[in-house]
Amino acid sequence: MGNRAGRTEPPVSRVRTGRGSPGREGEAGPGYTGCGTYGKRRGYGMPAAGQGERRGGKGRKARSAGARVGHALVTVLLAAAVLVSAGAVGFLVLQIAGKNSLYSRADSSSLVMTLSGMAVELGDAVQDDGAEDWQEGDIRYNGIHYRYNADVLTFLFMGIDEMGEVKPAEDSMSGGQADAVFLLVLDPHEKEISVIGIPRDTMAEVEVYSREGVYQGKRKVQIALQHAYGDGGALSCERSMAAVSNLFYGLPIHGYCAVNMGAVPLLNDAVGGVSLKSLETLDFGSYHMEAGEEIHLEGMQAYYYLHDRDITSFNSAGRRLERQKQYLAAYADAALEAVKADITFPITLYNTLSKYMVTDVTVDEVSFLAPQVSGYRFGGENMYVLSGSTIMGERFEEFHVDEEALYRLILEVFYEEVI
Repeated sequence: MGNRAGRTEPPVSRVRTGRGSPGREGEAGPGYTGCGTYGKRRGYGMPAAGQGERRGGKGRKARSAGARVGHALVTVLLAAAVLVSAGAVGFLVLQIAGKNSLYSRADSSSLVMTLSGMAVELGDAVQDDGAEDWQEGDIRYNGIHYRYNADVLTFLFMGIDEMGEVKPAEDSMSGGQADAVFLLVLDPHEKEISVIGIPRDTMAEVEVYSREGVYQGKRKVQIALQHAYGDGGALSCERSMAAVSNLFYGLPIHGYCAVNMGAVPLLNDAVGGVSLKSLETLDFGSYHMEAGEEIHLEGMQAYYYLHDRDITSFNSAGRRLERQKQYLAAYADAALEAVKADITFPITLYNTLSKYMVTDVTVDEVSFLAPQVSGYRFGGENMYVLSGSTIMGERFEEFHVDEEALYRLILEVFYEEVI
């Protein structure tokens, strides 16, 4: 997504609303095409996409806990970035520049056009049906009038399967896989933060390159692999951002942040370690834990608990996701206690993370975002995950999502009800 065109300012008017290296872990590495050809895209002009629905029942409490830590960490990191990089001088000027910069970095025309095409196929209205305030691109779904919220800001966050600090990849196939992929969505109208989890095995169109960097075309493989085809830095992130945007029918993404998993032990020990009860029996050589066992994670133990999994066991990535949720909830409590004990802890945390992080969010953009995010709501009802089916492909697990459900998810998160 090298060229970013679009508006330089958010609209004044608004509608009212009612509401690591390739092949690691035995998974597909760059060049794997076991799923065969990826076929046509059902006439939408976009790649096969997927289902997005809220998880209910027993998952709601865990989701709320993850939401708390997400809100806390986002606020801490953004605020710390301002303190470290900007200071107080010229803060207002930076805010204005940052706002203009963010809103000029994405174009929503592709998303709106594609959603309108899907609405037609699903039998929904996409033209003036007598409503007083009908505009081009509006959709009526299940009797509700929707319009794209052009003021929403969306950021891609990735956890990269690399242990060390960020450094250039050895070649164009060694940028590291994205084992965690999330979209962070900021809605200034509702003052809400939403998070959409994208399974790392989600099948999507990925740009493939040779080790020498020669473009080989697009193939439908696990979306985690896109980051590997790059330099391990900005280029890998930009290509990943393009792949995720494409998966979401051209969704505008305003920035990215990728963090190497090697930062986990440092972040864990910065709060004095994390105590929890193991959700499953784990045995990774020198590291063993029984299901239900109480343990205080220190150093590499935290990394093993969050990263490792038995790839011979079906859907081990799904169970690992549950461990990650559990850990985040426990980490949130520990981090809050650390802040109470030392008000400068957020700056320490930011400085620790910076060596393991790649982001295109600039100082002026952070200066705009930090005070905004601090006042936003972030509850469990705003946590989503692409749901669908995990199947065994020719060699590795594949997560396939449903287009119609993704259509509904996009309407819920990125559109508004027009009243």
